[in-house]
Amino acid sequence: MTIQMSKKEFFPPRPSTNPTIYAYELVGVATHKGLLKIGYTDRDAQTRIKEQLGTAAIQYKIVFEESAMKKDGSSFTDHDIHRYLRKQGFANPEGEWFKCNLNDLRKAIWEIKTGESTEANRTLSFGMRPEQEEAVNKSIAYFKSFKKENPDKTPHFLWNAKMRFGKTFASYQLAKKMGWKKVLVLTFKPAVEDAWKEDLLSHVDFEGWQFYSKHETTFEEKDIDFKKPIVCFGSFQDFLGINKNTGGIKTKNEWVHATVWDCIIFDEYHFGAWRENAKDLFGKDLEAEKEIEEYKKIEEEGISEEDKAEHLEKIIPISTNHYLYLSGTPFRAISSGEFIEEQIFNWTYSDEQRAKENWDNSKGPNPYAALPRMVMLTYQLPDSIRQIAMQGEFDGFDLNIFFSAEGEGRKARFKYEDEVQKWLDLIRGSFSETTVDHLKMGAKKPPLPFSHAPLLKVLNHTFWFLPTVAACNAMALLLERRQNIFYHDYKVVVAAGTQAGIGIEALPPVLDAMTDNPLESKTITLSCGKLTTGVSVKPWTGIFMLRNSSSPETYFQAAFRVQTPWVIKNPDSKSPNKVEILKEECYVFDFAPDRALRQIADYSCRLNVNESNPEAKVAEFINFLPVLAYDGSSMKQVDAAGILDMAMSGTTATLLARRWESALLVNVDNNTLARLMANEEAMKALMSIEGFRNLNQDIETIINKSEAVKKAKKEANDRELTKKEKKELSDEEKEYKSLRKQIQEKLIKFATRVPVFMYLTDYRERSLKDVITQLEPGLFKKVTGLSVKDFELLVSLGVFNSALMNDAVYKFKRYEDASLEYIGINRHEGEDVGLFDTVLSRQDYEESFENIAKTINEYDIVVASSKISNVPKGSIGTVVHVYENKDAYEVEFIVNDSSVVETVSINQIDEKQ
Repeated sequence: MTIQMSKKEFFPPRPSTNPTIYAYELVGVATHKGLLKIGYTDRDAQTRIKEQLGTAAIQYKIVFEESAMKKDGSSFTDHDIHRYLRKQGFANPEGEWFKCNLNDLRKAIWEIKTGESTEANRTLSFGMRPEQEEAVNKSIAYFKSFKKENPDKTPHFLWNAKMRFGKTFASYQLAKKMGWKKVLVLTFKPAVEDAWKEDLLSHVDFEGWQFYSKHETTFEEKDIDFKKPIVCFGSFQDFLGINKNTGGIKTKNEWVHATVWDCIIFDEYHFGAWRENAKDLFGKDLEAEKEIEEYKKIEEEGISEEDKAEHLEKIIPISTNHYLYLSGTPFRAISSGEFIEEQIFNWTYSDEQRAKENWDNSKGPNPYAALPRMVMLTYQLPDSIRQIAMQGEFDGFDLNIFFSAEGEGRKARFKYEDEVQKWLDLIRGSFSETTVDHLKMGAKKPPLPFSHAPLLKVLNHTFWFLPTVAACNAMALLLERRQNIFYHDYKVVVAAGTQAGIGIEALPPVLDAMTDNPLESKTITLSCGKLTTGVSVKPWTGIFMLRNSSSPETYFQAAFRVQTPWVIKNPDSKSPNKVEILKEECYVFDFAPDRALRQIADYSCRLNVNESNPEAKVAEFINFLPVLAYDGSSMKQVDAAGILDMAMSGTTATLLARRWESALLVNVDNNTLARLMANEEAMKALMSIEGFRNLNQDIETIINKSEAVKKAKKEANDRELTKKEKKELSDEEKEYKSLRKQIQEKLIKFATRVPVFMYLTDYRERSLKDVITQLEPGLFKKVTGLSVKDFELLVSLGVFNSALMNDAVYKFKRYEDASLEYIGINRHEGEDVGLFDTVLSRQDYEESFENIAKTINEYDIVVASSKISNVPKGSIGTVVHVYENKDAYEVEFIVNDSSVVETVSINQIDEKQ
C-alpha cells in the first residue's frame, strides 16, 4: 500500500490577521451624545468604520484602538465586552452602542484580558522604564546597606532626575518594593498634587493604596484606614510653618506629626527651599548683579549649614525611617557634599537624549520622542554695538551693562537705548552694518532668530531673560515704538515687578496672550527671574539670555524652561494612539559667547559625576546640546575642545588662584566632621599642621552645640521662647559657627598650597594624587605640612571635594602650559597629563587646544590634503554637494586642465585660505 504524501508546502506564512477592539463616537449627532460604539475587526479600525458608515457624511472620532489578544495567545471579541458592560448595568440603547466612558471600556478590557477584577478607575498597567528600575534598585541597595551599618540613623537618598523622568510612579514602585505602608510626600510646589494622586489611583500596581491630602473630604485621623497602605500628600506650608522665634519648624497637623512614617519624600526639593517663601518657588525678580554677588558669597564662604538637607532633617518635627529627595536641579545639593556619590541617582539631559536616540522601536512607541533637543546659538555682536559694554569681569562684553535701564513702569528707559535698538534690528537681520556683510557672504549668513526663515516659523513664543525689572519695562516700551513695527505682531507680556503678581500668579497673563490657538498667536515674555523655575509652558520654543549670571544653575534652570514637550494627541481624530510632535528642537540664544561656553563647561563637568576627564564630559553633553557659534564672519559648530578653550580665554592667574580659595573645595558639615572625629589617624594628621592644635575639642564643640541648638529649636517649635532662651541659643549658634568657619579657613589655606606644589614639581604625566604618593612625597610634606598618606586619608573621608579639585588642577595645568609654550618651552611634549585623581592621555589634553570643529560648505574652494584616487595631493577643487551628515562631500577637482568629481571625507580636504 503506498502512502500519498501531502502536497501542502512547508513553512507556511502566518496569516496577516490583527484582532482589534475599537471604539468611536459621532461628532455633532444629538441622538448619540455620550454613547460609544464598541466593535471588533481583524483589520484596521478606520477601514472597518468607513464600511459601517458607508457614504453618509457623518463626522466621527476614533477614541480607542487596541489589540484583542490575551497573554496566553487566545483572543476575545466585542461580544465579550458587550456582555461584561451589560452585566455591569451600562445602558445599551441600540446594537453595539453603550452609554459608558473610556475608563469603563479600559476596565472591561483589563478584566477580560487578565481575569482579575480591579477598582473602577485602575486602568493603567504599564511597567517601569529601565532608568526607573535603576533608580529604585540603587535606592533599595543603599537603604538596606545603610540600615545594616547604622541601625539607629535615618538614611537619605537623592534622585537628580530632570523633568519627564516619571518620578511619582517610580517613587510608588520603590515604596511597594520596600514594603512601606505609610508614605508622606512633602512638596515645595503644591501644583504637582494631581500627578501624585493620578499615578497612585489609576495604576493596577497600587490596588488598595489610599491617597490623602487636605483637599480630600476625609483628612481627619478618624477617617483614615491605617490597615491599608496610605500616601499622605501636602505642601510644606500645609503641614509645617516657620517659627519666627526659633527659625525652626512648627507643627500644623497633629496626626501627621504623631505618625512614624516609613518614608518622607521631599518633592521638587531644591537647595535651601524650606527657608524660602513658598511663593518664590516659581522664580522671583532677581537683579542680575545681586545674583552674582550671592554666588560669589557662596564661593567665598561655602554653603550655609542651615540650607543643607541634614539640617532640615534634624529640625523637622515628623519622624520617619527613610528620606527620599526628588529634584531636577540639585547642583548645590551635590556640590555641597551633603549627598555623596552612593546616595545619588542621576538622570540628566544627556541621559534622556541618549535614551531617545537609542530607543528600540520593537518595544513600542519611544517614550522620549517628544522631548526636544536643545540647540545653543551664540553670537559675537558687531563692535559698533558691543563697544559701550566692554568693561565686564574679564574686560569682556557685559550684558548687564548693555541692557542696564533706569526708571519705573512706563518711565523706564535703557541707558544705551540706541545700541539696544541696533540689537533689536540685528536679531531680525536688518542692522545696516551686518546687512552689507551678509551680502558679501552670500548664502553663509548666520541664522538670526527673527530673520532665518526656518527659525522664524518656530519662534512664535519666546522668553527674554533680562537683568532687571527696569530693563523688562524699558524693553516692552521700546518694542512698542514705531520703528519696531516688525515686533508689533507679537503680544509682549512683562512678567516682572509687583504688578506681574507673585510667583505662579505671573503665569495666567502669559497663557492668555497665547490665546486659544498658540499655533497662530505670537508672544514675547520679558522676565528677570519670574517663571524661570517650576513652570511648564509648552509653546515657549526659544529663550534669549540677555543678562550675565554667575551660576550655571540659574542659567540652565531658565534654559530648560523651553524644553517642555509640546504634542497633540490623536491629531486627525482617527488615530487614538498617534501623537504629533510640534516641538522637535528648542533654542537658547546667547550674545556673550565666552560666558555661554563657560556655563556649558561648568554645567557638564558638574553633572557627569562618573566621568573624570573634563573634555569627555563636555563632549558628551554637546553631542546632545550642539553649540553653533557666530564669530562675526561665519557660524560654526563648536567642539568640546573649542568650548573649554573659550571658557578658559580671559582667565588670569589671579582668577585661577581664586579657584583654590573657594570654600566649596572643602567640606566641614557635621557628617564629614563626625567621620574625621571617628578616625584617629586623620585627627592626628590634621593636628600636626600648624593652627590645628585644638582640633579635637573644636570639632566636638561644633557637633555637640549644633546638635543641641537644633534639638532646642525642635522642642521649642510650638511655643514662644523667652528672651534668655533666645540669647543662649544665639550665643551657642555664634560659637559653633565661628569654630566651623575657622576649620574651613584652615583647610582652604592648606588647599592653596597644592598649586604651589604643582608649580614646583616637574612631573606632569600622572595624576596629582600619584605624583604626591609615589614621586615627590618629601616635597609635598615640605610645601603643605602634611604627609602623603594623611592627605589621601582626608580625601577618602570627603574633607576635600575631589571633583572640584580635579577641575581646578586641569585649569591650572592648561594655563601653566600655555604660558610656558608662549615663550617657546614645552617641558612635557608627548607625555600624559595628570589631574587630581585621574590621568588624561596627552592626546586628549592636546585636543583641548583644537579650537573649532572644521565645517566646509557648498561652493567653498578646497585643497586635497592627501592623494584621492586620481587626484594628486594639493589639487584645488570646488565643493559641489554637501551630504546631510556633513562628513562627506562631492568635490570637483581640476587635474591637468580637466575636471574630476570625487566623493571625499572631511579628513581628505582643507579649506583653501
